Amino acid sequence: MNYPNELSYSKSHEWVKMDGDTAIIGISDFAQDALGDVVFVNLPAEGDDVTAAEAFGDVESVKAVSDLICPVTGKVAAINEELLDSPELLNSDPYGAWIIKVEGITDKEELLDAAAYEEFCAQEG
Repeated sequence: MNYPNELSYSKSHEWVKMDGDTAIIGISDFAQDALGDVVFVNLPAEGDDVTAAEAFGDVESVKAVSDLICPVTGKVAAINEELLDSPELLNSDPYGAWIIKVEGITDKEELLDAAAYEEFCAQEG
């Protein structure tokens, strides 16, 4: 498994990369591996409000449908429209295929660094 050090992670297996005041959010290598082949992604619209610890969309794989849980509270600034046509990018490049960008952040979940997240995943696996 790959856990880049420059990212933060939620216990629901989303990653967060801060770019100034914008949070870029995707799913971790652990999450995409557990899901299996991703076949569909349900995304919010630009301008939608998202809340920390609440679902903002879902990912459908050949195994199951799983909620995407937002690690921050704010407003959706952008969605990765490429995922609508090519959801499998979440499998092939989980850290390159971001899902949403959130601005105006007012709250964050308690996020883990890469070492703590790797330990958390080891306990789950």
